[in-house]
Amino acid sequence: MPQIDPAWRPSDAPRQDRRVVVVTGASSGLGAETALAAAGLGATVVLAARSAARTGAVIGRIRAAHPDATVEHLPLDLADLDDVARAARELTARHPRIDVLVANAGVMATPPRRTADGFELQNATNHLGHQALVGRLLDALGRGDAGRVVVVSSELHRAGRVDPDDVAWQRRPYRRWGAYAASKLANLLFARELDRRLAAAGSAVTALAAHPGFAATGLQAAGAGLAGTPAARVRA
Repeated sequence: MPQIDPAWRPSDAPRQDRRVVVVTGASSGLGAETALAAAGLGATVVLAARSAARTGAVIGRIRAAHPDATVEHLPLDLADLDDVARAARELTARHPRIDVLVANAGVMATPPRRTADGFELQNATNHLGHQALVGRLLDALGRGDAGRVVVVSSELHRAGRVDPDDVAWQRRPYRRWGAYAASKLANLLFARELDRRLAAAGSAVTALAAHPGFAATGLQAAGAGLAGTPAARVRA
């Protein structure tokens, strides 16, 4: 496993001038920090998130740190496939070329809930919504020199099991941590297969996945019982 330089800072990354970076779930946590870092490197950053108020606060923070930054809000509810389609249309009308899409948004260990489309909430938000968004943005990603899709997953995927006959948890008793782990495994399966298909098609777009580690974000606070639920106990 590559070693991480503890002295590395986001400012050490290459400049991103004239590049368009889209970050889902950028109204807080890792998404907000990713948007801040990308803006500091000169990218035009689109913060794709549901809450206008929270996203506006992040945009204010970015502009305070980087007064010349170009930042925008794109309303997006990944749990609603109609809204994903609407957001993709709006985004590509603004930016026919997209250089980086960071699929970061997610929910964790939620109570049983189904979306308007009939999917289990965690799988819908963490995986299916992102898959639909990427599919609608592939043409725009392909217009750059080297488009990139970054899927934020989790080491908890190791405890996940994807049941192709019961993806929506309609037959099995719902287990919130099992559903979360399964959604993170789905993230990795999607990133790997997407990258394979892109390479086979001769596309310059690449797809990869990242595990951000345990971070002090609102997602962790919302996942009640996380400290008492190690990966070994999660079963799908």
